[in-house]
Amino acid sequence: MTFKTILKQAEKYEKDMTKFLRDMVRIPSESCEEKDVILRIKAEMDHVGFDEVTIDKMGNIIGRIGSGKTLIAMDAHIDTVGIGEKKNWKFDPYEGYEDETHIGGRGTSDQEGGMAAMVYAGKIIKDLKLEDDYTLLITGTVQEEDCDGLCWQYIIEENNVRPEFVVITEPTSCRIYRGQRGRMEIKVSTSGISCHGSAPERGDNAIYKMAPILEELKALNHKLKDDAFLGKGTLTVSEIFSQSPSRCAVADGCSISIDRRLTHGETPESAMAEIRALKSVASVDATVEMYDYKRPSYTGLVYPTKTFFPSWVTPEDHITTRTLADTYQKLFDETPIIDKWTFSTNGVSIMGRYDIPCIGFGPGHEVEAHAPNEKTEKAHLVKAAAMYAAIPGNYLENKKEKNA
Repeated sequence: MTFKTILKQAEKYEKDMTKFLRDMVRIPSESCEEKDVILRIKAEMDHVGFDEVTIDKMGNIIGRIGSGKTLIAMDAHIDTVGIGEKKNWKFDPYEGYEDETHIGGRGTSDQEGGMAAMVYAGKIIKDLKLEDDYTLLITGTVQEEDCDGLCWQYIIEENNVRPEFVVITEPTSCRIYRGQRGRMEIKVSTSGISCHGSAPERGDNAIYKMAPILEELKALNHKLKDDAFLGKGTLTVSEIFSQSPSRCAVADGCSISIDRRLTHGETPESAMAEIRALKSVASVDATVEMYDYKRPSYTGLVYPTKTFFPSWVTPEDHITTRTLADTYQKLFDETPIIDKWTFSTNGVSIMGRYDIPCIGFGPGHEVEAHAPNEKTEKAHLVKAAAMYAAIPGNYLENKKEKNA
């Protein structure tokens, strides 16, 4: 079976993938509200002939192709963020649209396009009888937008699934991505003493204590560690809250949330130590801590974790990187671009926590993620489906050559 035959079969399913993706877009599926889109995915997996389809207790859907000894997984999170300010959309984000080249709607790039391409990769494997001594798991995972990698903590720890490697199908512009910075969510809190707002000198305003902390955090962002491949660590203040007995009283509490992106070599301890060392933080005895995540999934399951998501990098000469590059070259007769994500993926658990190699290839563009007027390219769905169908068999071939 030639690689060109696989590509031709993927082209045959462009309309089917488009229809399936548009169906998913029409089902709002924000984090912890994914039940209906999971059921739609199950129906499509059953329709195209997966060998087994299960939904675990967290609500992740896992479709199986084959039953060989080499376990390979491909993952798409199928939850989306909200639509934000609707007036910024030129079309209905849940009805979406399509023209000759694009499909628009919330989730088309981030990340339901990857799901559509994976399901039809399974169909291609069945059509062309590409099964070999591998088991392929196609996972549609939940709560990634809320808590990256939590779904895979559950899959690895509770379902006892540990693949040889995982293809992450987040948008890569059909490039090969082999790493990402990590991240963590930090809370900084100040305390004060309330009093009547008509005589503020009697109290101690917690909001005023936060003001110099904000200025020092802004400056700290420019001093964080850099890495030649992953790039620089960053931080931004994403939320601010205050506590007061009333609107006519001095605030006795203030807190902020920090989105901290971690480059290679940074740890939760080092990131929090940098903040605690700020003069403004130390002078008011502010509290610096990591958030906990305890939100129930749509099934009602609570699987708590700390909001720390490690960075990860797969070496350029690793067999998974080489397999994807070789597969791309054989399918499309061109050399792929190999790069990294700016944002975070489920790889923070799969490789960051558990050291299971991850490699990325996905339809759509990273810049479309979380943006109004989100769209993806139909041609990307075709390329991705061909890649996903060809990767397992080519990986086995590369393993044989490596071990020869």
